[in-house]
Amino acid sequence: MVNLIGTYECKVDAKGRLMVPSAFKKQLLPMMEEGFVLKRSVFQTCLEMYPMSEWNILMQRINKLNRFKKKNNDFIRRFTAGVKIIEIDATGRLLIPKDLISFAGISKEIVLSSALNIIEIWDKDQYEEIINETADDFADLAEEVMGFDDETE
Repeated sequence: MVNLIGTYECKVDAKGRLMVPSAFKKQLLPMMEEGFVLKRSVFQTCLEMYPMSEWNILMQRINKLNRFKKKNNDFIRRFTAGVKIIEIDATGRLLIPKDLISFAGISKEIVLSSALNIIEIWDKDQYEEIINETADDFADLAEEVMGFDDETE
């Protein structure tokens, strides 16, 4: 399982290219040959970049859904909308397709943020807004999600 670490600010040019920060590039080196999948986030207006190995694990799970249920088909269609296979070139650049730039509202300044096994790609202003928006509730959220009793682990 991949465990990525870090949050970095960088710039994207008019063609949608960005230079992957060297700290992320070092972490991604073992996965560069397989490539990555870039998709729209389900819950936020950001993009999610999956190493291909992580994407394949997720697809195995989704592939078990019964395609004869309309809601499953609807989910699959929406989940995979705009999905692109991407590569980081030898110089460390990544090209974000225009439709995904539009979805995420990406302008010039962006944030690459690790989210365990994926990297989220945010417009910098939207990232700051969502971090500040959830700051007050984070202590309650942390307690609810992680504050289990030792006996129930």
